[in-house]
Amino acid sequence: MKPKALLLGRIDHATASWAALAEIADLVTSTATSRAELLAECRSGALDGVVAIFDRAPHSTPVTGKFDQELIDALPSTLRFIAHNGAGYDNIDVAACTRRGIRVSNCPRVVDEATADTAVFLILGALREFSNGMMAIRNQTWTGLLPPEPLGRDPEGKTLGILGMGGIGRCLKRKMAVFGMTRVLYHNRTPLSPETADGAQYVSFDELLAQSDVLSLNLPLNAATRNIISTDAFAKMKRGVVIVNTARGGVLDEAALVQAINDGIVSSAGLDVYQNEPNIHPGLVANPRVCLLPHMGTSTVETKTKMEELAVSNVKSALEKGQLVTIVPEQQNVAFQ
Repeated sequence: MKPKALLLGRIDHATASWAALAEIADLVTSTATSRAELLAECRSGALDGVVAIFDRAPHSTPVTGKFDQELIDALPSTLRFIAHNGAGYDNIDVAACTRRGIRVSNCPRVVDEATADTAVFLILGALREFSNGMMAIRNQTWTGLLPPEPLGRDPEGKTLGILGMGGIGRCLKRKMAVFGMTRVLYHNRTPLSPETADGAQYVSFDELLAQSDVLSLNLPLNAATRNIISTDAFAKMKRGVVIVNTARGGVLDEAALVQAINDGIVSSAGLDVYQNEPNIHPGLVANPRVCLLPHMGTSTVETKTKMEELAVSNVKSALEKGQLVTIVPEQQNVAFQ
């Protein structure tokens, strides 16, 4: 008998690659339309025999919710692999998966360019006060003589600070050099090699806050990084700093950001992610100096295709070789039975 592979959510681009897996697995889907129904389906035995799951987030999220202890306990006893369709995987309790012998993969690297492009847009939009101008047009308050105050600022010569110098951060460094932001500071848990840093200067967290003209958040969300940018951090920043977040909403305290803007510490901000999506702090929504995007950092045809193809390749490798192509870092040195 063939092993079973379960699709949660829908595939938009890699349909042919997923269909091709029928040669080595029985491809099944869930009939659940809610988390309660999914839990019941799992507990009924209807999904028994499933070895691998393609978690096509965010399409799957309304049904799965978080892959927390409750859901992981309910998943079929045969399950050994979860291929998550996203670079960030903070909605999956990896520790609980590890305890149950379930390997988890994500989609790193393929999202780097598109997410960095989004950060470039937000940096330019926040520095130049473009959001303020666009809102003036839509609200019909532009007189047609001069753009609305305040004046924006040029990126050239500004110091770019990157919190989390992974693939996205390195792409951002390269792209912003075109706009004259050639002094780049970064902070990671550990410094990069000189070759990988490519001229970016490693500094402490406090130094990064104190010296950055533009601070870009490019770090994963976990227990150590949740609300890492909050009231205490804002107090250490250069007055007039620009904040950009394309990472996860949970790394930035939105209420503290609103207060920092009101206090003049932060001059403007560009955000693609939020603490409680789709809900956004009203103080950010109402402020024309805050450039807002609806979590669309990876929303290109090319990037979404690459993500789905990588997730499918993880399922294929799991079924054929018993291992994942891009297993998450927390499990890379775990000896699974």
